[in-house]
Amino acid sequence: MTEAMHLVQPLFELALGRHQKGRLREAASAYTRILSIMPSHAASHHMMSVIARQAGQNDLALTALRKAIAAAPRDLQYRHDLLDLLHRLGHTEQQASCLREMCLLWPDHAELHARRGTALREAGQDNEVVECLRTALALAPVDADAQCQLGLSLLALGNAGEAAACFAETIRLRPDFAAAHNNLGLALLRLGRFIAAEHSLRESLRLAPDRHVTYVNLGNVLRTLGRIDAAEACLRTALRLQPDYPEAHYSLGSLLMVTGRLAEGWPEMEWRTGCFPQREVPGSAWNGELLDGRVLLLHADQGFGDAIQFCRYVPALASRENVVLEVPKWLTRLMASLDGAKTIIARDAELPDYSAQCPLIRLPLIAGTTLETIPASVPYLHAEPAAVDAWRQRLAPLTGLRVGLAWAGNPAYPDDHRRSVTLHDLAPLASIPGVVLVSLQKIVPASDEGRPPPPGMTIYDWTPELQDFADTAALIAALDMVIAVDTAVAHLAGALGKPVWLLNRYDTDWRWLLNRDDSPWYPTMRQFRQTQPDGWDAPVQAMRDALSRLAAPYPSSCNE
Repeated sequence: MTEAMHLVQPLFELALGRHQKGRLREAASAYTRILSIMPSHAASHHMMSVIARQAGQNDLALTALRKAIAAAPRDLQYRHDLLDLLHRLGHTEQQASCLREMCLLWPDHAELHARRGTALREAGQDNEVVECLRTALALAPVDADAQCQLGLSLLALGNAGEAAACFAETIRLRPDFAAAHNNLGLALLRLGRFIAAEHSLRESLRLAPDRHVTYVNLGNVLRTLGRIDAAEACLRTALRLQPDYPEAHYSLGSLLMVTGRLAEGWPEMEWRTGCFPQREVPGSAWNGELLDGRVLLLHADQGFGDAIQFCRYVPALASRENVVLEVPKWLTRLMASLDGAKTIIARDAELPDYSAQCPLIRLPLIAGTTLETIPASVPYLHAEPAAVDAWRQRLAPLTGLRVGLAWAGNPAYPDDHRRSVTLHDLAPLASIPGVVLVSLQKIVPASDEGRPPPPGMTIYDWTPELQDFADTAALIAALDMVIAVDTAVAHLAGALGKPVWLLNRYDTDWRWLLNRDDSPWYPTMRQFRQTQPDGWDAPVQAMRDALSRLAAPYPSSCNE
């Protein structure tokens, strides 16, 4: 024992005794004296952190803990106390960093790897989570919690198949783990295995009857299966259990909208702000009041399709308000064709002074839109005439019914695999005499990338020349019609007043409604729906039959 340690040991025992008797001020004074003699006395730093936490002085507690760890780097208790405090304060990134150091010091400690994985999940770093949890499970294969966390990260990364396997293993290890049954149901929903998803979610509710999250997931599954009344009952039960749960409100809103109850649905859809990452736009929210010439900023806070769909409200609004419209830069030229849109700016450009702001998606709520009052006059967007003429000249050699084709959406969208198709799915359209297919598919899906079209399918592709939606609009305007899945191209064709056939999935998005083959949003749209969750044959065949009749008067293309 060093001389300094010989001096401080009795002082530390005295301080500890005072501390245990609740004489905190005296104990703190004694620890301070010890540290003046021996600044690297780790135990005193640690106890000072305990006193600071008891007094609610979290910053002082953090400082003291870090000094204790610096003095005794391999003391596991000090690091665990630091982790607990960081977790309590919500410092997720610092917590993950601390756990990284601990995993390096104790590489065979399975619990640390698992805990690091949980911290990384909270920080949204799911790629690293997978590696951490795989390491934890290699060290402790029977850790049900780690299996469940791994499944959640895989699900967040879009790997629903592996996630489902992790949740199934979790349930094997712990059959009464209600959350794991819920998570398995969610993974099966993403995989389109709806009946199996329902079974898992009902098992979760059997084990934990008051899980509001599970009621929301079950409601979404039942809606997908077409059991609307049962789905609505589940969602309302979730809200009875947790009245301020955003996902329950948003799911209920989507269900109300898809069944045509727009007036009830718009307020519920406002809860999207608690469900999805939102861009913060400063300024007072506009709720329809007159601004007397002051500037109103309208901004597109959702996808391209939403911006195209809801910009229809701008002309009427601009007739009485001073409107500035902010959209992604790929939409600015297109939006310049919108009546009344005098000022169009690109997102992230410098904003002018304005008095109030409103996202485009809120305009139907403010207008009190119902099915009967949707402003559906088309076209409300227009292609540039010179660009249209140029495309018509280039397309002139292609004799026949010129059909634009968009068969896939943004792969980053979680359910893109359910709305998108492959060229192989659409191959029956290629054999129709008199039909010329022109690609409108700007982002080629992974399933088609690097592969030629199916035998006998010819697609003319000028998409590398399309730099923004104004370019795409000009090409669409020069075509006879458009066939698209549920993407921005379908909205664009509808907004241009071009005949557009929507190849729609079984579990349709709210805006396309149920049990109808038209759209009150777009008078020139016709829908061809899946008749079952995992099959495109029926709607594609129906589309082929209809397209054959439409193309009958047209001569075959000279390029066939």
